[in-house]
Amino acid sequence: MKRMLMVASVVSMIESFNRDNIRLLQEMGYDVHVATNFEWGSMYSKDKIEQIRSDLTRQGVTLFQIDFERDIKKMNGHVRAYQQLKAIMTKQRYDFIHCHSPIGGVIGRLVSRQTHTPCMYTAHGFHFFKGSPSLNWMLYYPIERTLARFTDTIITINEEDYQRAQSFKTSHTYRIPGIGVDTKRIEAVTIDRQSKRRKLGVDADTDFVLLSVGELNENKNHETIIRAIAALQEPTLRYWIAGTGAYRAQLERLVRELGLTGQVQLLGYRDDVIEVMKAADCFVFPSKREGLGMAALEAMAAGLPLITSNVHGINDYSIEGVTGYKRAPIDVAGFAKAIRTMQLDFDLSHQMGLHNSELVKAFDVGRSKEEMRRIYSEFGQFKAT
Repeated sequence: MKRMLMVASVVSMIESFNRDNIRLLQEMGYDVHVATNFEWGSMYSKDKIEQIRSDLTRQGVTLFQIDFERDIKKMNGHVRAYQQLKAIMTKQRYDFIHCHSPIGGVIGRLVSRQTHTPCMYTAHGFHFFKGSPSLNWMLYYPIERTLARFTDTIITINEEDYQRAQSFKTSHTYRIPGIGVDTKRIEAVTIDRQSKRRKLGVDADTDFVLLSVGELNENKNHETIIRAIAALQEPTLRYWIAGTGAYRAQLERLVRELGLTGQVQLLGYRDDVIEVMKAADCFVFPSKREGLGMAALEAMAAGLPLITSNVHGINDYSIEGVTGYKRAPIDVAGFAKAIRTMQLDFDLSHQMGLHNSELVKAFDVGRSKEEMRRIYSEFGQFKAT
């Protein structure tokens, strides 16, 4: 039987972005193995991680613990992970590996070079892009450009990264619409909107609810929206933030300092995110960097208008005046103005939401699966020639 290895530095990259790929590869006759860090570095709880391990094992996937570090400065940890992965790949002998995440991508490609294993890499968003810090270009760009020579196929998920990757010395470069949005599933979700809003502590009729979904970290940039709400001084504005992460205490402190404890709610981890989306009025996505941004695409499928930053993969679907509004990530005044416009013009925001539910079909999961099947099939043909 053909055998392949999926490599990612954190288990969330496997769960959130590769479960469909694993099923697809098994359908294509591959014995799928997964190498990731199940022990630390993920935003998932221990119970969630154990559930993922059990599900993958029942699915017939072979699992390996690799002590990947997320911090680029922890060189001893990277050396240990390299040695662990090399031992596995030397013993197992894979037909190919598919690497994900920056650290997993670097170590996986270095080991593939040493073990002469064909290699595929999905860039879920280069850290260097138009408007990114100069340090990112100095650090990450040379690494990716060099490692591209060791990579048989690079898969990108937005247009800017695709154009950049085409300049690298890689045999084949593709662009896919992310992992895809299950638009039919999201459309099928129905709620009692007034009841859901009351349960989440907002006035069912008068409050205008903004929503963000994502890990609580510096990149997601929730602080800009919190400051924009403070600047507006509009008590009917409410802001829900769904997600967990290291920045929770910092955001809570900022909310208290700005006197917004009655307007900003940190909802934590939610298993009813689509229902929460359908209870909100507008999705805000002020990230400093996004390979694509699945949360925003899901919000579009749920019929919400968008207010986003104007960077990186977000520009593939966020269109000023059409899907909503775009502002520079740190433009507090600009976000405040966009929020107020969206709140005051119900007809406009409603029409934007309806438009988004149609536009997002270009990113449907069915299309992504078809693209990945084609890429995996062509990759097998490349290796055979």
